[in-house]
Amino acid sequence: MKYKTVIFDLFGTLIEKFPLGEGNRVLGEMASVLSVPPGDFTRMWFDTFDERGLGVFRSVEDNILYICRKFGARPGDSEVKLAAKLDLEYYLRSLRPRPGAAEVLGNLKSRGCRTGLISNCGALMVKVWDNLPFAPFLDVAVFSCDVGVQKPAPRIYQIAAQKLEAEPQDCLYIGDGDCLELTGASQVGMHPVLIRNPDEDSADVHRVDFEGEQWDGPVITSLTDILALIP
Repeated sequence: MKYKTVIFDLFGTLIEKFPLGEGNRVLGEMASVLSVPPGDFTRMWFDTFDERGLGVFRSVEDNILYICRKFGARPGDSEVKLAAKLDLEYYLRSLRPRPGAAEVLGNLKSRGCRTGLISNCGALMVKVWDNLPFAPFLDVAVFSCDVGVQKPAPRIYQIAAQKLEAEPQDCLYIGDGDCLELTGASQVGMHPVLIRNPDEDSADVHRVDFEGEQWDGPVITSLTDILALIP
């Protein structure tokens, strides 16, 4: 089949998964700045994943203040800004494109393919999006925090297809299998492909509703493998 459109996941697909060990260390530093018990702060940070992804928190500072209030902490503006700065620096350090990301997106564009992105993410990802070298190669980027819905809900896939002026059945969807994203893509008529990273340290990544181990559909191990799927 000739696909007219290729839609990508972000974390674990176009960029490497953020290192969990370093992330937990940074959360501990943020907690120390805010005078909140590190274990409690880290737990609440992961517990508010959906709120970040749905755009409930419009900034990292909002997320920080919400957690602090839960524990009766009253940090000053300078402490909140410092904690947010630590998170931003961790984000920027961790933004590592997977090998071939820009080249593959450029190649798809030269073949006349439209390309898009669907990401479950918070406001900070939107803020740093332009730091990614492959961002200009994507025709459309749909961030869950902007549209108020997350994968695997059908609506977020439909939004991406509409923005790309494509029918879901004409779209190839590439993702690493978090958040039941492949099942979600399939349910709206897209053609999902699991991308695995053979070099990934599974003990150092955080996954949510991961379906990669049970996936029995098409599988690739590098972004360049996508080019073989596009005539």
